[in-house]
Amino acid sequence: MFGRQATRHVLARSGDSLGTLRKKLPTTFSTPEIRFPCGDAFKFEIIDSVHARLKDIEGIDVNSIDGVRVTTSDGWWLLRASNTQPVLVARCEAENEEGLSRLQEMLKNELGFCGVSSPIL
Repeated sequence: MFGRQATRHVLARSGDSLGTLRKKLPTTFSTPEIRFPCGDAFKFEIIDSVHARLKDIEGIDVNSIDGVRVTTSDGWWLLRASNTQPVLVARCEAENEEGLSRLQEMLKNELGFCGVSSPIL
């Protein structure tokens, strides 16, 4: 099921209005998609380097499907290499503003380890 039919199915099964269901969703804080230049020769090396540095750190989960997604107790951040442009793409999402700031700082530090100037985070 897709689109309107799926929405009607979910609403019918829940017994709630769409507005009520929306109010039940958790509030999150996130960055927009941040795209910044990175040469094609380096962008995948950066992803591999970040993954290698973080994969065994206790207390965080690192997923390497389509980039590197790091999940901490604050939320998550994603860094991926575009397949069509010479850019890296980043996003962060947390349950509160303080957590979002910590995630952004962690991502900025990882980029710094790779010699990449931090985008506006």
